[in-house]
Amino acid sequence: MLLTVCEIVVAVTTVTLLAVFAIQSFGNESSNRALELLCETGEKNLDDYFDSVEQSVEMVSSFAASDLVKTDLEDLGSHLDRVSDLFMRIATNTDGVLTYYYRVDPEVSVDNPGFWYVYSSRDGFLPHAPTDITLYDTNDQSALVWFTVPKATGDSIWLSPYVTDNLDVYVFSYNVPLYKDGVFVGVIGIEIDYSTVADVVDSISLYDNGYAFITDANGSIVYHPYIDAPRVPKEDLPEAPKGLVSDDSHLSYTYDGVEKRAVWLPLSNGMRLFVSVPVAETNRGWLILINKIVVVSLVLLLVFILLTRRIVRRITDPLNDLTIAAEQLDQGNYDVELSYDGNDEVGALTQTVRRLLDHLKSHVNKLNDLAYADALTHVHNKGAYQIAIKDLQEQMDHASPDETIAFGIGIFDCDYLKQINDVHGHEKGDEYLKTSCSLICHVYAHSPVYRIGGDEFAVLLRDSDLQQREELAREFDKRQDEQRAAAQNPWDKISVSYGIAVYGADDESVEDVARRADKLMYEAKLNRKAAR
Repeated sequence: MLLTVCEIVVAVTTVTLLAVFAIQSFGNESSNRALELLCETGEKNLDDYFDSVEQSVEMVSSFAASDLVKTDLEDLGSHLDRVSDLFMRIATNTDGVLTYYYRVDPEVSVDNPGFWYVYSSRDGFLPHAPTDITLYDTNDQSALVWFTVPKATGDSIWLSPYVTDNLDVYVFSYNVPLYKDGVFVGVIGIEIDYSTVADVVDSISLYDNGYAFITDANGSIVYHPYIDAPRVPKEDLPEAPKGLVSDDSHLSYTYDGVEKRAVWLPLSNGMRLFVSVPVAETNRGWLILINKIVVVSLVLLLVFILLTRRIVRRITDPLNDLTIAAEQLDQGNYDVELSYDGNDEVGALTQTVRRLLDHLKSHVNKLNDLAYADALTHVHNKGAYQIAIKDLQEQMDHASPDETIAFGIGIFDCDYLKQINDVHGHEKGDEYLKTSCSLICHVYAHSPVYRIGGDEFAVLLRDSDLQQREELAREFDKRQDEQRAAAQNPWDKISVSYGIAVYGADDESVEDVARRADKLMYEAKLNRKAAR
C-alpha cells in the first residue's frame, strides 16, 4: 500500500513538473515570438515609409541630374524652376514631408541659391527664405548638417535627427548630393516631421506596459514615448541600460528596477527599433496556468491517496501508462497514446493528461508553423535552416568511423532583385522571389528548401537528389531559360545563380560545405554578369 501511494505521488508530481516546465518554455517562446512579430511589423512599416521618402528624393535628384546635363551653371534659374515643379508634385504625394529643398553651393552660384518649401496644414507647401549658406563654413560638418555632410561624403545619406534651421522643429532628413561633370552643385533633400515617425512607433504596443522606441546604432535614444528626446539636452538623457547595446536581437535588461525583455531590428536608415515589455507581464499568463495545474494536481493527488485501498490493483497499469507518457513528454514526444478510459479517478487523470498533451501538441505545432515558415514564399525560413544544419552537424559528430554521412548543400541567389524592386516596386520584387522559389521547389521536389536571406535560398540535398544533382542542375538551368523565354514581364524573367557543394573528407563541419556552396554561387553570379 505504501509503495502504491509513493508511486501515485511520484507519477502526479512528475507529470505536474513536466507540465510546468513545458508551459513555462512555450510561454516564453510565445511571448518572444509575439515581440518578434510586433517588431517585424513595426520595422516593415518604418522601412516602407523611409523607402518611400528615399524614392521621392532619388526621383527628383535623378531628374535634376539629367536636366543639369543640358543646363549652363551660369544660368540655373530655369533649371531650378523645372526641378521645383516636379518636387512639388512628388512631395505632395509623400506622407509626412515637412520641408523639401534644393540648395545650390555658393561656390557654383550666388544669384541662384535654390529653393526651400515648408509645409503648412492650411496652405500646403509654401516657399521659405533659404538659409544663407555663405554665412557658414561648408567644410564644417557640425553646422548645416543637411548640406555639409552630403557635400563632404559625396553619398546619399539619412542624417541623425536634428533641429531644422529657422523652424525649431525636430526632423529626420534624407539628402542626395548633386554633381555636374564631377563638380559639386548642391544638395536635394526632404525633411520629415519627427512626429510622423513617432506616431508609427507609438502604435506599437504589447501587454499593459509594453512599448516601442528608437535608438541610434550606439544606443542613444532617438525617440521614446516617455522621454522627450528632442527637448532634453544630450547630457541629461538617461544612459542606455546595461545590455541594451548588443548585437543580439533578443535582450534582457533592467530599467528603473523593472526587469524587461526586448527585441530589436535594424532600420534602413541606420537606426534600431526596439519593442520592450516587462518580464512580469510576459510571464503572467503561464504563471496563472501553472498555479491552476498545481492546484488541480494536488486535488487529484489527495483523491488518489484516499481511494488507494480500493483501487490499488486497478490503478497500477494506468499509472504505469502515465509514467511512460511523462517520460515521452520529457523527451519531447507529444504523440503519446493514453488508452485507459475507465470511469474512475484514474480515468479522469488520464483524460486530463491527454487533454494537456493535446493542448501542448497544438501549441507546439502553431509555434513551429509561426517560427519556421517564411511568410512570403511559405518554404522553411532561416531559423529552420539553422536547426537543420545543427542536426546535421550532430549526426556528423556522433557518426562512427565507418559510417558515411552523405549530403550536399545548394545556395541559390536571385539576381537583379534590387533592380526589380527599384524599377517596378517591392510588390513585383515579391512576385519575382516567389516565382524563383517555386522553380527551386519544383526541381528539387525531394529536398527541403529554405529562405535564408532576402534573395537567397538554400537546399539540403540527400539521397536521390544528391545522387542526381548534376541532372537536376541542368534541369534547373533549362527551366530558367524556358521561364525567361515565355515571360512577358521583367519580374517574371527570373535569373537565379547557384552553387552546389557536396560534403567531402576535407570538410570539418557543415558550415564548410555551406561556405563552399556560397563561394560557387558567387562565382556563378560573376560569370553570369560577365557573360551578359
